[in-house]
Amino acid sequence: MPQAAFAALFILLAGMATAADYRAGPGDYRDAVHRLQPGDRLLLAPGDYLHGLALHGLTGRAGEPIVIEAADSAAVPRFIARPGANTISLVDVRHLVVRHLELDGRNVPVDAVKAEGHSRFADFITLDHLYIHGHAASQQNVGVSTKCPVLGWQIKHNRIERVGTGMYLGDSDGSAPFVGGIVEGNRITRTLGYNLQIKHQKNRPAEQGGRHDTVIRYNIFSKYDSQPGKQARPNVLLGHGPLSGAGGEDRYLLYGNLFLHNPSEALLQAEGRVAVYDNVFINGEGDAIHIQPHNDVPRDMTIFSNTVLASGAGIRIRRAEGLPYRQHVTANVVAADIPVQGGSISHNVTLPYRADFLRIPVSQLTGRLLERNSPVRRLPVSLVRELAAYPDWQPPQFAGARVPAALMQMLNAP
Repeated sequence: MPQAAFAALFILLAGMATAADYRAGPGDYRDAVHRLQPGDRLLLAPGDYLHGLALHGLTGRAGEPIVIEAADSAAVPRFIARPGANTISLVDVRHLVVRHLELDGRNVPVDAVKAEGHSRFADFITLDHLYIHGHAASQQNVGVSTKCPVLGWQIKHNRIERVGTGMYLGDSDGSAPFVGGIVEGNRITRTLGYNLQIKHQKNRPAEQGGRHDTVIRYNIFSKYDSQPGKQARPNVLLGHGPLSGAGGEDRYLLYGNLFLHNPSEALLQAEGRVAVYDNVFINGEGDAIHIQPHNDVPRDMTIFSNTVLASGAGIRIRRAEGLPYRQHVTANVVAADIPVQGGSISHNVTLPYRADFLRIPVSQLTGRLLERNSPVRRLPVSLVRELAAYPDWQPPQFAGARVPAALMQMLNAP
């Protein structure tokens, strides 16, 4: 066989290599990590892992990710934080799945999961069913942190509690964009600062042109037992996308979430381009939604079909005068001391806040508030058609949010 033909056959056969499953425990897992190739799985035995999980230079492929997970999801491995190193460290990686692990911070001043600042990229990473806790030495210690440019992350079904900040996605100077991610089905509670912050973005590589939506859905964001003070932050803060060029039309789609209480700040603060719909906001200690300038200004936004219960302001919009952007506030049910301020307002149901409304079960809140505002008008057909373009929105007959059953199950879980 000619040498060139032999080389081509070798490359073809190498590409057809069968993915492998590796099994390892606390003593040998680091050696196994270095062997992983696209499609491989590393199945970790129960036990305490004391040396972190350095995932550096690993590259799976689309449809063939490298998977690192518990061998038995009912007996998850526990990674215990150690000084001077983030527990799961990501550097120059693509197409990885990490799932069914416990990350115990022991209040050591490190992050649980971090795409390191010296990494060139960390793309198409899935974090699934992680239990992250005890990373609360300070507000700067984070459950999930990205400090390099990342694309296509899925952060799903994680439980994050007793941390400084739940998720901090992007860098403080806007130089590490978090692009096209999905944050879904997480329960984030008992944080010193933010449950979730996605930082503003300055520039985007030209190859990431077009519109990328970042989806934030079916999560619980709670600061129910947080203390007021200088570390207080909103439950969620969303910064703007690139102001022009690649990424200039990016949006956040924030829907189906439950926001619970904050003693010092609003439940949600946002700028840029955002669609906020089908969420439930409950704050017995202050404001619910602040749309306001932060690093730039609020751009085109739609806030609809939410149910808001707040002892302070329900939906407050501070827009920069003289700019062409509009913020539509429509078909919400708002019980607040100051229900709606600012924006283009239509078809909302508003009523005064009452403390006894806090005793209404979350699953019944929309209906019970609507009962107090009879007769309730159906939404215009033209409005329903306009809003039906947003993903996963189930057009209701009336204003307000529908609470997904899965979210209620997560709320009531131990």
